[in-house]
Amino acid sequence: MDSSAPNATPPAPEPTQPRRLPDFLQSVRLKYVKLGYHHLISHGMYLLLSPLMALVAVQLSTVSPGDLAGLWEQLRYNLVSVLTCTTLLVFLSTVYLLTRPRPVYLVDFACYKPEPERRCTRETFMRCSEATGSFTDANLDFQRKILERSGLGEDTYLPPAVLRLPPNPCMDEARKEASTVMFGAIDQLLEKTGVRPKDIGILVVNCSLFNPTPSLSAMVVNHYKLRGNVASYNLGGMGCSAGLLSVDLAKDLLQAHRNTHALVISMENITLNWYFGNDRSMLVSNCLFRMGGAAILLSNRRADRRRAKYELVHTVRTHRGADDRCFGCVAQGEDGEGKVGVSLSKDLMAVAGEALKTNITTLGPLVLPLSEQLLFMATLVAKKAFKAKVKPYIPDFKLAFEHFCIHAGGRAVLDELEKNLELTEWHMEPSRMTLHRFGNTSSSSLWYELAYSEAKGRIGRRDRIWQIAFGSGFKCNSAVWRALRTVCPETEKNPWMDEIDHFPVEVPKISKVGNA
Repeated sequence: MDSSAPNATPPAPEPTQPRRLPDFLQSVRLKYVKLGYHHLISHGMYLLLSPLMALVAVQLSTVSPGDLAGLWEQLRYNLVSVLTCTTLLVFLSTVYLLTRPRPVYLVDFACYKPEPERRCTRETFMRCSEATGSFTDANLDFQRKILERSGLGEDTYLPPAVLRLPPNPCMDEARKEASTVMFGAIDQLLEKTGVRPKDIGILVVNCSLFNPTPSLSAMVVNHYKLRGNVASYNLGGMGCSAGLLSVDLAKDLLQAHRNTHALVISMENITLNWYFGNDRSMLVSNCLFRMGGAAILLSNRRADRRRAKYELVHTVRTHRGADDRCFGCVAQGEDGEGKVGVSLSKDLMAVAGEALKTNITTLGPLVLPLSEQLLFMATLVAKKAFKAKVKPYIPDFKLAFEHFCIHAGGRAVLDELEKNLELTEWHMEPSRMTLHRFGNTSSSSLWYELAYSEAKGRIGRRDRIWQIAFGSGFKCNSAVWRALRTVCPETEKNPWMDEIDHFPVEVPKISKVGNA
């Protein structure tokens, strides 16, 4: 949509149909099913050797001293048999140790809760927008409607530079917001885990729209005096799905670095990315994005398993950037007046649906029960090979996961995912309440959702959690966790604990969601 002049009244928009995700589970590409099984087979050697080694161990446990003595008598004069057995044993043990991936444990995580002074009600938001004098009356009304339909409540947060009248977006204020969010979350995490900064060997920070020099990761290194050989990474421009991408990067680094901790920080910066123009495709982000961040401590130390909350089971990353339509559906740029903002394309919902379909189809073979996979494959083969007029079987992902953490990007996407995956209101509650209470905090929203489930006392030992997020590029990433212990809410410290009894709240449903 073209931007309008500051004092001009744009023409009334034509009525539009509600934008929906496509029914992405109704049509499946076989190559993505193959990709899922490729992920499964890539660890085939480990999967085969694990039960074999277990079988050998069980068999050896039944051997008596007399059996060993008899075996020794048979082998002492048979050098060829001794060498063959020894070589085979050494070979299998070596292959097992080399192919076995190191476990990745989530020791704990912390979500930043801003001070009450940063609270932004809808009335406060509209008052600040009106006071800037930047928006036409029609676009002020447009923002008011988006707020009403977005699913955001009255207790979200914005940084001081945006709430101040007049606003003061500058580099110094942006650095203050970044340090407040990052250090606030890290301080809570270090207090909860008792880990010293010097014990951190890997640092990954992701923030999409604010990338100063020195980098945000360098700010963390300097503030906490991390050791000189820390493996430090700063990820920018990767959208709301970058939090799980950071986890995947940390997982790969933990395979290469022994006996260490990885600190992952996910956040977004609002101060320098507030849009003061009248292009409606860029105004939507003002209404959705809010202040927040999370810090996550991962470990590959087996001694940490006893105190860790979760173990990372799978990560699946999908990138659709080769498609021009996908690449440009969420983009930062200048409007017709030279004002910088992030535009959301009208194709966003369709693009998100395609990325989700690809990711879910790839993930299915890794997590679904065998019965669900057989039913799915049977209908798929009937349709592809025999041209039968049948819909592909829609697997029940509720059989694979007890908990769902879906990126709280906006009400429309949550509504459509609930419908397509046939989830219940209980499954969607963490995502909806996070959107209502904290707004879209970008890549950190998944951790506010998991914190909600913990605060409600829902996480039990061996429960499986599916985190799924999508962002610019266009990307869709998934992470699957397994709870190593029951999380007791009485001992937890997270941003929900002092008000969890007030949730869930009823969020009225609407038939038309527009751009929200």
